Amino acid sequence: MPKYGLLKNMNPVTSLISMALVIMFLLAGIFFTEGSALLFHTISNWILDYLKWYYIGIVTSILFFCIWLSFSRHGKLRLGDDDSRPEYGNFAWFSMLFSAGMGIGLMFWSIAEPITHFQSNPFVEQGLTPEAAQVAMRLTFFHWGLHPWAIYVVVGLSLSYFSYRKKLPLTIRSSLYPLIGNKIYGPIGHTVDILAVFGTIFGVATSLGLGVTQMNTGLNLMFGMDISLGNQILLIGVISSIATLSVVSGVGRGVKILSEVNMWLSAGILVFLLCFGPTRFLLGSLIQNIGDYLSNLLSLSTWTDSYTDSKWQSSWTAFYWGWWMAWAPFVGMFIARVSKGRTIREFIIGVLLVPSLLGFIWLTLFGSTALYLELFHQITNSSGELVAVVGQAGVVDAVNSDITAALYVTLENLDNGFFGTLAAFTATLLISTYFITSSDSGTLVITTILSMGDENPPLGHRVLWGLGEGAVAAILLLVGGLAALQTAAIIVALPFSMVMIIMMWGLVKALRQENQYHPQLIQEQYRETFTSQILTEKVVPDTELN
Repeated sequence: MPKYGLLKNMNPVTSLISMALVIMFLLAGIFFTEGSALLFHTISNWILDYLKWYYIGIVTSILFFCIWLSFSRHGKLRLGDDDSRPEYGNFAWFSMLFSAGMGIGLMFWSIAEPITHFQSNPFVEQGLTPEAAQVAMRLTFFHWGLHPWAIYVVVGLSLSYFSYRKKLPLTIRSSLYPLIGNKIYGPIGHTVDILAVFGTIFGVATSLGLGVTQMNTGLNLMFGMDISLGNQILLIGVISSIATLSVVSGVGRGVKILSEVNMWLSAGILVFLLCFGPTRFLLGSLIQNIGDYLSNLLSLSTWTDSYTDSKWQSSWTAFYWGWWMAWAPFVGMFIARVSKGRTIREFIIGVLLVPSLLGFIWLTLFGSTALYLELFHQITNSSGELVAVVGQAGVVDAVNSDITAALYVTLENLDNGFFGTLAAFTATLLISTYFITSSDSGTLVITTILSMGDENPPLGHRVLWGLGEGAVAAILLLVGGLAALQTAAIIVALPFSMVMIIMMWGLVKALRQENQYHPQLIQEQYRETFTSQILTEKVVPDTELN
């Protein structure tokens, strides 16, 4: 890598090609807006028509792979030297996982998605009923639960293992080492890293686009800011600049501090929902929602909508799986950065279960509150006396007219005074902080990949790519808004899904090779064999196994 000049300490091939591709996309979006939107739409429709089954199958296989690996004997291996220990405590670790992995998306969809499924979905004959409400939460849990975090586990674990244990560069290409050896430093490795950079750019830009539209709505309700594309692009510019300053300060300062702030703000708004919302209903529905999700997990994981072809799954499950896979290089790399020293089993359980559980709590408090308001909305008189119990609290209407307003309508229904206003302000602030942590984490990941695993990549490139992410988000809004954001995620996920298959293959191969000489695993294997002989052959041991 060059020691001087603009590309100092950066891989010149991957850096220049990645920059060229992003610039080409930006120019196409600016000068050929309609053509770019049509191209995105055509490609994504082809993928959904012909490869929807593939998206469903690959993500389900990834989840089963993670479950198998967590129970295997390889689970005791550390992501680093045998005597290494975690760099971050559990609270900071979980905060960074949750902020980078879900953040803005949960703010946008936690009410909008359940309310949309509540009106209609393929599993109920009639919408706006208690049965439809239960299925709505089941589907929302499915899209935000174990499957997306399993995708992150595969990428993050592979990168952590090969970087911290095998001492290879912290880049996507290193996961291919068991299969192609030193060829990872050639054209194949360059191609894989460029795909990861492009996936990260579009994955982050998709979330930034969703977040900024919701921020615009919140600022409109509280301060009268006009809802317009111009204001949304302005907000992207401001927040991207703040995120760039954060990433310049590094993981241990800006990113870590903002992630912890996110968790405290999230806790605050969840407490508001629990106290001002239907508390008993929410606590009961949390248990019921989790049980209903787990009991239907296998059937949902393998349902491909083949017999009805209603296009519902293309708009929801296939979009989500594409979105999560597009995010996988970014979130996986970031998780790897903050997970050195943990065991494989600790990594899988921590990344798969804890954020999923936090997500279930979040979705229940937001989504079930909105559903309760629509099913059992109470009307009181000026004295606070109950007049009637009816449905239609206005959340359904908000979702149908302006999906970004659903969050604020729900909060207003709970309290239209000081605390409701404070909750709306906190929600808008939380969107902006999640925006910042997603952007700065994505920037850090991109520059780490392009610098061949340097955990402190050059400052100038961090600034360049931080602003570049914001520019891509702005162009996606310009060429088609939410539809363009969705199609971009679906398209970018296709090539990277193939990389993930190779990642799992390479990781299994490397772990089996390590099993042949690692003392801890040899002893464990011998202990299992020896115990089996005692049980089946009645062998009495002459010596004790240490």
